[in-house]
Amino acid sequence: MPKILLAKSKRGDLEISVQRHLMETGQSAQQIFRLDRRWGLNWCRFFKIYAPAKQEIFLLNLIVAALFHDIGKANEDFYEAVSGQNRITQTLRHEHISALLLHLPEIRRWLSANPNLDLDVICGAVLSHHIKASYGGDWEWGKTRNKKVLRLYLQHPEVIAILEHIAKVANLPSPPVLPSSPWAEKPPWTTAWQQGRNSSVRFGREIRNNLDRCALLLAVKAGVMVSDAASSGLVREGHLIDKWIDDVVHTVEVTDQDIKNAILDPRAEQISKTKGKPFEFQSFQTKASELGNRALLLAACGAGKTLAAWKWAEAQAKAYKIGKVIFLYPTKGTATEGFRDYVGWAPEAEATLLHGASRYELDSMMKNPDESATTAIKNKDFRLSEAEERLFALGLWSRRYFSATVDQFLSFMEHSYSSLCLLPVLADSAVIIDEIHSFDRRMFDNLTKFLDRFDVPVLCMTATLPPTRQKQLIEKGLRVYPNEIEREEFKDLSEKEKHPRYQHQSLSDQAIALSKAITAYKEGKRVLWVVNTVARCQKIASALEKELSQEVLIYHSRYRLKDRQACHTSTVNAFQQREKPVIAVTTQVCEMSLDLDADVLISEVAPASSLIQRFGRANRHLARGLDFRAQLYTYLPEHHAPYIKEEIQSGLEFIKSLGLGEVSQAFMAEMLEKYALSEPFADESARFLDSGYFATPGNLREIDDFAQTSVLDSDLTQLQQKLIEKQSTDELIISVPKKYSDKSDSRPSWLPKYLGIAPASQYCPRFGFQVEEKNSD
Repeated sequence: MPKILLAKSKRGDLEISVQRHLMETGQSAQQIFRLDRRWGLNWCRFFKIYAPAKQEIFLLNLIVAALFHDIGKANEDFYEAVSGQNRITQTLRHEHISALLLHLPEIRRWLSANPNLDLDVICGAVLSHHIKASYGGDWEWGKTRNKKVLRLYLQHPEVIAILEHIAKVANLPSPPVLPSSPWAEKPPWTTAWQQGRNSSVRFGREIRNNLDRCALLLAVKAGVMVSDAASSGLVREGHLIDKWIDDVVHTVEVTDQDIKNAILDPRAEQISKTKGKPFEFQSFQTKASELGNRALLLAACGAGKTLAAWKWAEAQAKAYKIGKVIFLYPTKGTATEGFRDYVGWAPEAEATLLHGASRYELDSMMKNPDESATTAIKNKDFRLSEAEERLFALGLWSRRYFSATVDQFLSFMEHSYSSLCLLPVLADSAVIIDEIHSFDRRMFDNLTKFLDRFDVPVLCMTATLPPTRQKQLIEKGLRVYPNEIEREEFKDLSEKEKHPRYQHQSLSDQAIALSKAITAYKEGKRVLWVVNTVARCQKIASALEKELSQEVLIYHSRYRLKDRQACHTSTVNAFQQREKPVIAVTTQVCEMSLDLDADVLISEVAPASSLIQRFGRANRHLARGLDFRAQLYTYLPEHHAPYIKEEIQSGLEFIKSLGLGEVSQAFMAEMLEKYALSEPFADESARFLDSGYFATPGNLREIDDFAQTSVLDSDLTQLQQKLIEKQSTDELIISVPKKYSDKSDSRPSWLPKYLGIAPASQYCPRFGFQVEEKNSD
């Protein structure tokens, strides 16, 4: 039996024993979620554990689970793996052993001495804390991967000391003596395993109906993961646990005055300078502060929803004791724009941009300060320090204002580990979720489940939303704002929405559209052409360049990040001026939060909600005067992909309803209610909510079966060097159709498994990755 049971591999002189790690995880749980501080109380509110007595029960179960979660590391395979003796496939995962111990009769009798301990909740939290446990399949609980006998060290002094500490914490009698026999496929281990499987089925049925017990399970499950991450990361980086938690977690709340000073006032001052006149909030923006903690803000494109949202957040900070404001967007690009325009006004130590490529985006902002000289981020460095980056999600706990993608915070619903580590931040926040019209079915279902099961202030926003989706959000407690009566009261908003901004004309085909685009451009107008596929975007851009004998702007999703960033910036900048003609061809990427303001907009027929978003990129700010009308042209695409036929048909009917006269955004919203396709309601299931004892990762979004995250073959050497130097590789990553991405055995051994290799011969920095169009494109 080893003298010391190692919980981690040694790092230099740092040697962490199982006993130390379990004690420190229990300590982290106690300190992070203490019930006399804001984080602990907001965590309980988030999970709808309101009664003080039940909150105490939560904290007790969390601490016991935290003290027990890695006790299964007391086995010979794990010791050999972390001590460097052998690289072996472990017979059983250590958390699977921990859960088996919890189903030994002597352990269950012992823990049952305290009626406030929920043994199934503790077992579920212990078994699932690495998100690699299931009833069957690859991560089947108790499934052996090596030998048939495994030596356990359950009589080790460290194990005995932990059990004695649990007895003290939970007011239990002296702990029982654990079996001295090795694990094998025979009693008592097979008996414990079978009883555990039976309990998991019974418990799974119960929590479907007993939401209070399910809430306790979820709060403890996530709490163990957070506490484990904190204890591991803080000790590894040399932090004192109590001091770091006190300094970073238990800070003063964000006040309404803080939000006013950090975001609203500087943003208002910038708008005033840009427009050359004093800034005034619109009435609907000011009244947003009276909405309460759950609302759906529906207002036209360019109406000023984002400022209204920050006024709402200001009010939430007055009504609740919160420490964060989180603004969530559907894409990386929109999150970056939200950061540039709003969150970036906050002090650099308080604000952050968070998405899959945010490190690269922030690096670019710092390296090119001239590009942002008039924006919020001038002379600021929002990047995490090296020490904060080594703490991963924990390094973000100190920030107060977030501009992030939905995935970063709501993927906990599908067992994303990093999202779960950010869950205390989410529970301590007011949350704004923008552009919800763009959510795919799976994302929207997860949103409705989130709203239903968790108590946190939430404001959802979009310009348009089909009636079926509106109804689902209303049923989850969101108040639609402004309603019909309020719209009449808000003259400034009503006038914007009812003002005839557009003149619409249907075209017979793409060839006529090409002629219209060329004529408008030669007349000095800003022309935006939106199509449904990347291949047609590239094809039309090529045709325009041939006719005009000059380059046009192209923007879609199939670029390396560094090239997409350049396309994004040039496209946005081109439409912010009104003196020169512009022509750009884009895909759906233009629909969300991009401040494009075209004089002429051409679009393929798409779903009605998408068309309204596209039209919102024309005459967006009424900058050419109230008499100006943007020209809208629409035509049927060659085929319906990537949409279904019914969506294109509904879009066609919506377009016919617009007629040939002048069109306002209010009229389009009215027609959307008539022609949008209805959707079935969510089934109210999500992995985090339904997994009971178990946990395996899923996807927040619908999986794109046709795309593969890749690197160009010409970038392999540069990618390898960046990996060696531990630099961000985001700028080199590209998404391409799967059939063009090589994932064969000939790929370099150092290349991450999730990356394919795409041929650079089909890539152009301006046009992106080029393929022939197919109906499935």
